[in-house]
Amino acid sequence: MAADGFQSGAFQHTVKAPALFAGVGVHTGEYTQVAVRPAAPDAGIVFVRIDITDRDNRVPAAPESVCKTQLGTVIGNAAGVTVATIEHLMAALLMSGIDNAVVELDGPEMPIMDGSSWPFLKILDRAGRRPQAAARRFIEILETVEVVDGDKRAALKPAMRFEVAFAIEFPTAVIGRQEIDMPMDEAVFRHELADCRTFGFLHEVEALRAIGLARGGTLENCVVIEGDRVLNPEGLRRPDEFVRHKALDAIGDLYVLGAPILGRFEGELAGHGINNQLVRALAARPDAWRIRTFADEIAVAV
Repeated sequence: MAADGFQSGAFQHTVKAPALFAGVGVHTGEYTQVAVRPAAPDAGIVFVRIDITDRDNRVPAAPESVCKTQLGTVIGNAAGVTVATIEHLMAALLMSGIDNAVVELDGPEMPIMDGSSWPFLKILDRAGRRPQAAARRFIEILETVEVVDGDKRAALKPAMRFEVAFAIEFPTAVIGRQEIDMPMDEAVFRHELADCRTFGFLHEVEALRAIGLARGGTLENCVVIEGDRVLNPEGLRRPDEFVRHKALDAIGDLYVLGAPILGRFEGELAGHGINNQLVRALAARPDAWRIRTFADEIAVAV
């Protein structure tokens, strides 16, 4: 069955117990505490800024909620409440099989942790997951949807399972051109992508900090490149950690669609901006996809 790639299968899941963690935001540098709590079937992923009490503090993870994509995905609501850098947690939630959760936080940005999804996976593992009496909805891609912006490209294409292909190119010997192409399920994500960290270039840091970004970035949560060398004493976790992290980002960015994808994602030099353009292009093409469930098919098979 096409849905087998997601370990939790045909039914929706939420967390069994609250998943608690805290840390600094890579851009704001602010310390934030987070609780990922259980939610009802069909609730999706909803972020709640508990430090804001004078207006609507709920921000659903949805295509139309994405309001900024510079070096991270930021979602916001009509009341002007925002939550920044959600993509690494979103990737972990999707690939852990969590459909519904309330993410409470007391600051403007998700903690960056070590710059990857791995800490979030471990925290969600400890919390556990609970099946719910509702069929999991999959977004089945029926026709290719593609967006192109200069030399950047992102596409979703029909496929029998979730697949991720990505290519990047940077003019440094540390990166050069890197490509991956793999079927994507929970096991592959855990073993191949989850521990790959965000990265940046030393010469950009001062400029980013001048516009209020990268204020929490350190060698503990980001791979930093200067010229043709990596400044982190421990080096890279994988030779192609850079492209693998970009694929991780894309998985998190796609999950604002609210359901796992049955289809193939392709990214060429893509980032958060074009990922969100693709999400919006898909949402605007109802003929190019359909909602698919597998609970009835399993019942018939049994």
